[in-house]
Amino acid sequence: MNFITELCNQFNLQSWQIENIINLIEEGNTIPFISRYRKEAHGSLDDQTIREINERYDYLKNLDAKKDEVRKLITSLDKMTDEINTALENAQTITEVDDIYRPFRPKRKTRASVAKEKGLEPLACQIFDQKDKSLIPEILAKDYINPDNDINSIEDALSGASDIIAEKISDNANLRKRLRAVFQNRGLLVSKAVDKDKSSVYDMYYDFSEAVPKLAGHRILAINRGEKEKFLKVSIELDQNFALSVIYSEIIEGISACAEFIKIAALDAYKRLIYPSIEREIRNMLTESASENAIKVFSTNLRNLLMQPPVKGKVTMGLDPGYRTGCKVAVVDKTGKVLDTGVIYPTHSQLKIAQSKKFLTDFITKYSVQVVAIGNGTASKETEIFFVDVMSSLPEKNKREISYMVVNEAGASVYSASKLAASEFPDFDVTLRSAVSIARRLQDPLAELVKIEPKAIGVGQYQHDMPKKNLESALDGVVEDCVNSVGVDLNTASPSLLAKVSGISNLISKNIVKYREENGEFQSRDELKNVSKLGPKIFEQCAGFLRVFESDNPLDNTAVHPESYKIAADLLSLFSYDSLDISNGKIKNIAHDVEMMGVDNVCKKLCVGKPTLIDIVKELEKPGRDPRDELPKPLLRKDIMDIKSLKPGMELIGTVRNVIDFGAFIDIGVHQDGLVHISQICDKFIKNPGEVLKIGDIVKVWVIDVDQNKGRISLTMKDSSVKNLIQ
Repeated sequence: MNFITELCNQFNLQSWQIENIINLIEEGNTIPFISRYRKEAHGSLDDQTIREINERYDYLKNLDAKKDEVRKLITSLDKMTDEINTALENAQTITEVDDIYRPFRPKRKTRASVAKEKGLEPLACQIFDQKDKSLIPEILAKDYINPDNDINSIEDALSGASDIIAEKISDNANLRKRLRAVFQNRGLLVSKAVDKDKSSVYDMYYDFSEAVPKLAGHRILAINRGEKEKFLKVSIELDQNFALSVIYSEIIEGISACAEFIKIAALDAYKRLIYPSIEREIRNMLTESASENAIKVFSTNLRNLLMQPPVKGKVTMGLDPGYRTGCKVAVVDKTGKVLDTGVIYPTHSQLKIAQSKKFLTDFITKYSVQVVAIGNGTASKETEIFFVDVMSSLPEKNKREISYMVVNEAGASVYSASKLAASEFPDFDVTLRSAVSIARRLQDPLAELVKIEPKAIGVGQYQHDMPKKNLESALDGVVEDCVNSVGVDLNTASPSLLAKVSGISNLISKNIVKYREENGEFQSRDELKNVSKLGPKIFEQCAGFLRVFESDNPLDNTAVHPESYKIAADLLSLFSYDSLDISNGKIKNIAHDVEMMGVDNVCKKLCVGKPTLIDIVKELEKPGRDPRDELPKPLLRKDIMDIKSLKPGMELIGTVRNVIDFGAFIDIGVHQDGLVHISQICDKFIKNPGEVLKIGDIVKVWVIDVDQNKGRISLTMKDSSVKNLIQ
């Protein structure tokens, strides 16, 4: 198989791009490194595209290996033919290869194998041949009556022959391929209630059917879960007569008594062997497709969540709400260092509430708290109401400076009970660690959320039903891409954050921290070479993504790779700048200077590729830039609303918390997020809400409907819907 050609066709790229990417991957380079520092080699493709190419390349290698394995197995049986070899060469999927091997695969005892043991295979072959139209199966069967083999009659002989023919039909690779396509195009997925009188969240699927090609991924996953929880019975239905017509067109040759016999065997083959098998395959295919799409949605949501702008340079208080055990409080300084902790009881007695109010007021004034992060879990709304009351009674100076935000605390409890949290805060109990995490995830979502297993963050749908390996691989890739696109402070990063940097393993990340603890802060990127087990290849992969703010070389605080330092220095010299001008922020017009001289001319003078030159120019103009700073800032609040105060037509500003197949959930400042259905996102048709919205977006919405009993809020982003409400 020509991998280069296959990948070029699939991704619509040129052969040199694919070839270079494959070579770079085979040489042990990471995706972030290839994407950021080898742009000339692949034409400036983004990390996601390169990752998809890598995944498809792995699949093609596995497919090729599978073909070789099957080819050897069939050859060892002395059954290989030119036709089979050609079919293997043309197979595009592992399923097709399995179909080709099916007739040769060792089988457990079947009705057909029993019939073959009785010597009935020649009879089956005579009937199936159909060349002599005058042959009568009943007459042929007389020669095979043999009581010693338990064939006592013509009926016994024909029954065994029918079993052999049925299995032969079922093993026909081309027929299975055709029928699989028919099921995909014409099949109906049908779900029925196991007990229609038993209410559940799957009520809408108690009498449901939809064409296989039209099924939405979230419906497939919901139905699968309903079946797993024994609320639903599920099947794929197809008109049997149409399926049989497809089978007849493949195996029946003209009109004859043998052909009529084969038709009866074909019906048996379809009902007993083919239909159950292909139904499972189609169900698996639907699940795989839905899972793949759900993983993509989860990955997109996770990327947008991790890349939310940090609330930098503010003393932050984290509140982890609770009823019985109280609300845990943690104050961290501008760098995330814990200043103080405590527990308050804002939902208990009046005395406890008064004490809690004084406690928070004292904390806020003592540490000059500027922003408060409130977890959105149990007792969140009560805690929010309590805190707004505290704010109203603060001294005027503190009142002006302080604001708050309700933070998604998904995964905070997972982190606080982890070994990592225990090593980070050995003297804190689990609940106080959670309060620290809530505060820090407002300060820097990326640095804090990388400590949590991605699937525990809760920004997807049906994530616990996904194939574990596929989900973890996709989400780990997202985390890796986000961390490396932002860059990491070498002197403050935790081991868990360092381990996400290109080329750095868990062992190396711990060695970096150990070196830092024993020798003090890193003074340069070059000092990384002194870290145990961090060799030249690892240095090459990670150096450009690590920042050393304390370095004498300003380039150590940029995304310029050390391999390009000379190019950067020559560029500065070309326009009469020096390295000190980087730190002083004097390099503001170098992009203009390069443009005036001509990008191609500058590239030629410096012997550098255009993409690398452009990246260096960006870094020189904005050293230490954080791509997250260019995104809309988080929506901080100073007031509070309640679901009871919501009315149809009310206009609100909210934050997108989750994007799923059928819509998006919006935080509008009440305890329950509101749902904007996909049909209410915009006036034009969209297939996926992710085309318009992403997590962290600040959006204007209007209330359509409020169901206080069920805690459901329906929202719209369409002006036309609001006008209809008013009318």
